[in-house]
Amino acid sequence: MIAAIVTTGIVVGATKGSTNDDSKPSTAAASSVTADDPAAPFTEPDPEPTYPQVDADSFSIDLRTTQRQCFGSAGCNVTVEPELTYLDSSRDLDPGAVYEITYEIHGDESGPVIQTAELTNQTSLSYTPSLISTATARTELSVEITDVQGQ
Repeated sequence: MIAAIVTTGIVVGATKGSTNDDSKPSTAAASSVTADDPAAPFTEPDPEPTYPQVDADSFSIDLRTTQRQCFGSAGCNVTVEPELTYLDSSRDLDPGAVYEITYEIHGDESGPVIQTAELTNQTSLSYTPSLISTATARTELSVEITDVQGQ
């Protein structure tokens, strides 16, 4: 008889711990949603923006004469500034990058003059005007971009 009471107590104790009451959430169901759960919202991180490779062929350059003083047959002193044009949309340039654009001016009686302009914030150009001494008043100045470095 004692064995029957002990056996009944074990069976009752085992069934008392497990209930089939669906109104209470189990601890497994209350756990947080995982990335494997198809119902969970999952957002991809925003990809880093990509910008086109910029080189000397990405720009065109002209010279703007801001000052000219000629001395008859002795030639002229000419002050020029670069006029750069980016050949695509400037919005495509990296807004945080600094582009150093090196250009060479031909026509100075001493030989080519090499200068560098700096393009920042997609549209801000910084440069130093160039003073060119020509051999004659008829000397034509020309300019070409030789290098572009992005930082």
